[in-house]
Amino acid sequence: MHEPRLQSEPRGGVPDVIDTLEGFRDACAELAAARGSLAADAERASGFRYGHEDWLVQFKREGAGIFLLDPIALTRQGADWNEFNRAVGDATWIIHDAMMDLPGFTQIGMTPKRLFDTELAARMLGLKRFGLAAVTEKYLGITLAKEHSAADWSYRPLPRDWRNYAALDVELLIELETRMRADLKSAGKEGWAEEEFRHILAEGTSGKPRHEHPVPWLRISHITSLRGDRRALAVARALWTKRDELARLHDIAPTLLLSDQAIIEASLKKPHNAREFRVIRSLNERVRVQTGGEQDKMFECYAPIQREIKPSVWKHEIQERSRCPKASLPVMPPPAHDKDGAETNAPKSMRIWSSRHPKRLEVLKKARRALNQIAEDTSTPAEVLLKPQILKNLCWTDEPGKRDVAAFLAGQGARDWQVRLIAASLSHAIV
Repeated sequence: MHEPRLQSEPRGGVPDVIDTLEGFRDACAELAAARGSLAADAERASGFRYGHEDWLVQFKREGAGIFLLDPIALTRQGADWNEFNRAVGDATWIIHDAMMDLPGFTQIGMTPKRLFDTELAARMLGLKRFGLAAVTEKYLGITLAKEHSAADWSYRPLPRDWRNYAALDVELLIELETRMRADLKSAGKEGWAEEEFRHILAEGTSGKPRHEHPVPWLRISHITSLRGDRRALAVARALWTKRDELARLHDIAPTLLLSDQAIIEASLKKPHNAREFRVIRSLNERVRVQTGGEQDKMFECYAPIQREIKPSVWKHEIQERSRCPKASLPVMPPPAHDKDGAETNAPKSMRIWSSRHPKRLEVLKKARRALNQIAEDTSTPAEVLLKPQILKNLCWTDEPGKRDVAAFLAGQGARDWQVRLIAASLSHAIV
């Protein structure tokens, strides 16, 4: 077996960032003159900035080369993104893990019409590793030099090696689409994949926030450790709310102002005086991120904002919660129920299943065996055939045999191909 060849730069060289209207229009003209699918990717400043907007978008089309566009700068100058949409027309957009990038493209004003997701295709084909570098190695014998995935892409001007990294993300996607389409067809999964791609495209371009939580502060890491302590939940809610307000104001990642771990610690300890407050170091010290690499310098750029937010801000929020009336304290929301009254959001923790609902656990084990058999028969990972949480939700009832499995799966978001493939076997398993 041949060793994979390292590709450290795009074959056409490292492109510059296009941040002028003249450059944008020239890029659109070249893309319009080209043909075939459009390789696409985007870079954000997650972990540094408050928002999730794209700070760089990358494209490649045969006959036009690679383009790196600065959407923030171009939008501020009045770029007409419909000009870009007309240039690429109904070309298939090739994206690796499209749900990560489609919402950002939509926010900019781009309107993809068709999609090929190389990450999902790799999963459907049963690849054990499906990161972009692993997939290019498998299909093309090429491994990519990838070093700046956690960079602050809002930084300007972008260094050459960052631009190189961004360009490599789209360099090989067109070749991948050709090879992977052939494999999907050979495996009889082309129709499955197209249905998934249409679903992802519709979801990703809907304009709805992804993974929106009805009670955002409940997404604090380890928030369940506060369950039953309403005063602790009140502290956590107050600290999260203040942190979010300040992060939005200063356009900085919330966790660079106060970590989730600090919120949980403060909520559990509930300091009542200055001495107790000072003991909690995470409330009194600036958040420092130390990766041992170049990113450390990027994080330090946000130090002035961090220093501006004094520990007294957190102290005030904690003290206010210690005085608020019991009636105003929050509680953890109850589980969601379906129209028949059965809980539909099954717990993720298997400990809860085994300790409180052993009969439901037995049903889940039978359903998993049935799903795993289909996975083996079709050489498709079980989690691609059905999201694990949907399977848990199906079995989270004392009378699973009364459920119309096909209707339940469809109601939970399973696609038609999934329902057709697995509903009968699951129905038999849970009786």
